[in-house]
Amino acid sequence: MDDLSLLPEETISNKIYFIRNQKIMLDRDLAMLYGVETKVLKQAVKRNLSRFPEDFMFELNESEFKNWRSQFVTSNSDKMGLRYAPMAFTEHGILMLSSVLKSDKAIQTNIQIMRIFTKVRELLLGTTEMKIDILQIQKKLENHDKNIELVFSYLDELTEKKENESERIKIGYKK
Repeated sequence: MDDLSLLPEETISNKIYFIRNQKIMLDRDLAMLYGVETKVLKQAVKRNLSRFPEDFMFELNESEFKNWRSQFVTSNSDKMGLRYAPMAFTEHGILMLSSVLKSDKAIQTNIQIMRIFTKVRELLLGTTEMKIDILQIQKKLENHDKNIELVFSYLDELTEKKENESERIKIGYKK
């Protein structure tokens, strides 16, 4: 497959949702990306259900489905004619789809999707590392503030001592 047939990254990344604390893609989006009907994708999955445990694929429950629908201002999902709850595929489930759907387009699309999942993971890791760095800098700054306050309090004590000291009587030989 040549580079002209590759999908734009944005097309794929816009189809990644966060449900049940994991990144997923829905059956209809995957079917569209693979160039097959949603019905065909679902049939292939149902014929190979043993390959898709709960952590690879799950069906959205009613509240998740409503929540997903509410995320779209111009809701085309009402016009989709959905009779069954959408299947949600995790990263591992999408990998497993490549063994079920064997067309060249499905394989190339899967490769692209996996690359984008990897980029998303790297971005999240980078963000986490940045947060840790920021927290460390904040702790250092707090310590610096405390040290500066301590220095100023010592300076205040020294100036008070000097102001309160009376002139000392000199002892020794006078000329």
